[in-house]
Amino acid sequence: MAELRSKIWIEEHRMELPEWQRTAFGEFAAMIAGPENKYPCVPGHLGYITNNLRYGFAPDPRSAQAVSDTAELLNAYGSCSRETGKYASLVIFFETPEDLKNHADILEYETLFWSLLNRLHDKDKAPWPDDIPQDPAKPTWEFCFAGQPYFAFCATPAHGPRRSRHFSSFLVAFQPRWIFDEINETTAFGRNISKMIRQKLADYDDVPVHASLKWYGQPDNQEWKQYFLRDDESSPSRCPFMAMKNKLQKNAPS
Repeated sequence: MAELRSKIWIEEHRMELPEWQRTAFGEFAAMIAGPENKYPCVPGHLGYITNNLRYGFAPDPRSAQAVSDTAELLNAYGSCSRETGKYASLVIFFETPEDLKNHADILEYETLFWSLLNRLHDKDKAPWPDDIPQDPAKPTWEFCFAGQPYFAFCATPAHGPRRSRHFSSFLVAFQPRWIFDEINETTAFGRNISKMIRQKLADYDDVPVHASLKWYGQPDNQEWKQYFLRDDESSPSRCPFMAMKNKLQKNAPS
């Protein structure tokens, strides 16, 4: 059974966890809350130190069990995320076998990431929210699960120059859309956070800030392009999230 964990719980029960889980969480803590505070995601850093983040562990991301566990975690998280604090996010660490960790390249991980979202969608019993467009090409589209929209972030062992997207195992974070109510271009706080993040990205990564990083709702924005960033400036020509479109086509009257 997949269960949500807090930083405090993990620190108190650390030695009860399997070694790969201890290692993953320890490396995440060192990355996001290192003594020099270099990691670019300011809300993520604040969420970590204030115990706003919640964590989950799942098996090999290629497996059906990983999808079931992720769905279970998202179902639980959707009902409690607002109670965890204003810097809420769900971070899921996936057990990443050596064959995947040592041999998969960025494009293979990209395919795996979108496969995970598609398989999650297939398990989702809730209707798509009325206020979120179903077409990923729309600037206000967002991945949804159990009626909740989330910004999805992926980091992998294959990332190199884009260090902000590198992690020792396959990692996916789900940020509830509501946390951006105060972090957007219409607020001074949001604009300041964005400026700080971009400066940190420029210092942290060995490649320029990706051109796809834009504000949610901006006319030329496509959120899905920000979910999985490659080391270079390229992006897929079409959104790989095809589950919704395929389901709509199957249910369309003939």
